[in-house]
Amino acid sequence: METHGRDTAHRSKETRRRIVLFPMPFQGHINPMFQLANILHTQGFKITIVHCQYNSPNHSNYPHFSFRSINDRYSEVEHMSTTNQDVSFYLKYLNRSCADPFRDCLTKLLDEEPVACLISDSMFYFTQTVADDLKLPRMVLRTSSIGCTVAYSVLPWFSKEGCFNLTKQDQDYEALVPEYPILKAKDVLKIAINPQGYGEVVTDMFKQMTTSCGLIWNTFKELEEPELETINKGFPVPSFTLGPFYKYFPASSSSLIEQDRTVLSWLDKLPPKSVIYVSFGSVARIKDVEFQEVAYALENTSLPFLWVVRPGMVLGSEWIESLPEKFVERVGDRGRVVKWCPQAEVLAHPATGCFWTHSGWSSTLESICEGVPMICSPCFVDQPIVARYVSDVWKIGVLLEDGFERVGIEMAIKKIMIGKEGEETRERISRLKEKLNLSLDEGGSSSKSLKSLVDYISSF
Repeated sequence: METHGRDTAHRSKETRRRIVLFPMPFQGHINPMFQLANILHTQGFKITIVHCQYNSPNHSNYPHFSFRSINDRYSEVEHMSTTNQDVSFYLKYLNRSCADPFRDCLTKLLDEEPVACLISDSMFYFTQTVADDLKLPRMVLRTSSIGCTVAYSVLPWFSKEGCFNLTKQDQDYEALVPEYPILKAKDVLKIAINPQGYGEVVTDMFKQMTTSCGLIWNTFKELEEPELETINKGFPVPSFTLGPFYKYFPASSSSLIEQDRTVLSWLDKLPPKSVIYVSFGSVARIKDVEFQEVAYALENTSLPFLWVVRPGMVLGSEWIESLPEKFVERVGDRGRVVKWCPQAEVLAHPATGCFWTHSGWSSTLESICEGVPMICSPCFVDQPIVARYVSDVWKIGVLLEDGFERVGIEMAIKKIMIGKEGEETRERISRLKEKLNLSLDEGGSSSKSLKSLVDYISSF
């Protein structure tokens, strides 16, 4: 298989044992799992992907893998996504609906040939019981940051103190969380609309992570060293920080949506670091009034922009029907609005000056990989935590504290794109990019961690 980027030499045939991987069926979870699968394949392992029917991957894109599909019954509840934004409901549902089909599938695989281990998404916590019953080592892939995982430990305290009932009018809404002072109370409130339900999911996830054989993180040690120390104290299993996975295969993609590649030739015509790239990911949805505020802010900045508007992203609209009247005509060639685009290539393009993002972990890592400062509009789950790290800890971006409000948006864009503060932000993320690259070089922390992971799996 052709690799793009760093040398990942194939190991001897003696190590070609099979690994079974099971991703959660959402874009932000599928991508890192497939990236990890590619990394392990280049290290000499055979790969089988067990996947849900919902958001099924295109098998033809991965001829070097074998695939097994299970009936997840997600179609029975998918229609509820327009009215039910409770993430915990869908996570709990999938952990119930996939349990028996996954057990049957894994049992058949084990009857066919030996398997070294199972690597499943941390949110598929039910798989630990299945693996234990079948006496198969299970490793956990966390697709979010280490900092997010540590911050989740605050949820029980937050609930006990009654903080989930806070509103914008309350004095403590903007206050720092005593148990985790990196965060503000409003950040934790954004994690889920049903915090009790999500807290139950996190509790189950933590319990099964603790009894697993090890944790795999899509991050690098130098980015989250204090958080890694906390995890090592709290979880009695080894952790492997071999990310960012994206850098091993920067030209590969597991996109579930067709990409508009014409944006790359459009970017070619623009000056370096001049374009605002806007994308809120594959799941987040916003109100039409918020959508219009984004549009007015982009128009008012007078800067070139590339805006990804996923079909169905705007509540009550199929696509861009809610745009202000004659918006497209007024911005002309200065702006492009597309349904999806090759994000990694856009971020790597010299014309891209900043990334206005939902602060999903994969997107954040890609931005660090390419040295592109961020504007953060987090929506839910881990995103508010990641955004706070970007703005207040690493200081490589700006968090829109007041949500989608055009004046605040315009100020943030000017901070990043114009003036001294933007230059300083760009310098900090450039230095972080250098540390990232060194971690992946021979002898670097991620390179060493990958070797340790390969040796560990080979010992099973």
